[in-house]
Amino acid sequence: MASLDAPLLRALRGDRPERQPVWFMRQAGRSLPEYRELRVGTRMLDACLTPDLAAEITLQPIRRHDVDAAIFFSDIVVPLRLAGVDVVIEPGRGPVFADPVRTADDVARITAIDPAEVAAAAEPVREAARRVVAELSESVPLIGFAGAPFTLAAYLVEGGPSKEHLRARGMMHADPASWHRLAGWLAKVSRAFLDAQIDGGAQAVQLFDSWAGSLSPATFREFIAPHSHEALAGIEVPRIHFGVGTGAFLDDMRLGGLADAVGVDWRMPLDEAAALVGPDVTLQGNIDPALLGAPWPVLRAHVDDVLARGRAARAHILNLGHGVPPDTDPDVLTRIVAHAHGHDPSPSVGAFAAGDDTVGGARGHE
Repeated sequence: MASLDAPLLRALRGDRPERQPVWFMRQAGRSLPEYRELRVGTRMLDACLTPDLAAEITLQPIRRHDVDAAIFFSDIVVPLRLAGVDVVIEPGRGPVFADPVRTADDVARITAIDPAEVAAAAEPVREAARRVVAELSESVPLIGFAGAPFTLAAYLVEGGPSKEHLRARGMMHADPASWHRLAGWLAKVSRAFLDAQIDGGAQAVQLFDSWAGSLSPATFREFIAPHSHEALAGIEVPRIHFGVGTGAFLDDMRLGGLADAVGVDWRMPLDEAAALVGPDVTLQGNIDPALLGAPWPVLRAHVDDVLARGRAARAHILNLGHGVPPDTDPDVLTRIVAHAHGHDPSPSVGAFAAGDDTVGGARGHE
């Protein structure tokens, strides 16, 4: 179990530790060759619910990158799978549901499932979290996570991934009662999943609302924020709330002061974000994932700019403005962490002395 003096936990309380806390969304899996090797022959959701696999995948980026937090390896649809919903993750596409939830009858059917069934079926989640925490140092906490009600509903109503989430957005206005019934149920499902990770030792949680950026501020306030608030209310560890494209209502992402930290995507400079959310919330972000393939001097300048702008907030956790792209060179992430921690070697040393300003892999690294 991490000490309360761990850099990430201090930043979530509003402190500025000597060591800049940094972690990456989707650091567990995706870009790591050791992850791809471990996953051979195992379906995604099966890996998430196999404690030894989930724990090992969670720990891999800690060993490789020296990040300041572990993010629990799972998927946002796992709690729905635990509830007995028929969902598979199709490679190259994402979550696909056999029975989309589009009518009042569909909503009545799925919300008849008691969210307590998630808690009852979540022992593999608790066990995986316990195994991770047992391996972590006192300076590295485990972050639990769950999908926010809107993002889960967007998948459920559409039946799979979509670009504009028209059916989900349409349900809010065509049948508000059904929408609130569905979103309220999903808030309880997400909460049960978060609680299982906390039971296993997670010392912070993050609620992901990946598709919230498709909403107007008024729609977010009326149809989404109350349910996201319900998912996080009463949790006794620090809470991070993150959404993509939420600059138009970033202050609302604080959920009335419930969130200890707000994640900011790459679109909004952190000093502007700090002016919007005020002095009593920590900011997380917001390196542009697109720059991970840029030459190191370009990426380094961008990271330095993010760090400088982050000083406008009460505290700052360095992260990406979204998840790690699957084709990212892991050495790039390792170097960002070293740079943020003040351990990056001089660019005049090694390969860079010969004019090679690329990073990682076959492109040359130190």
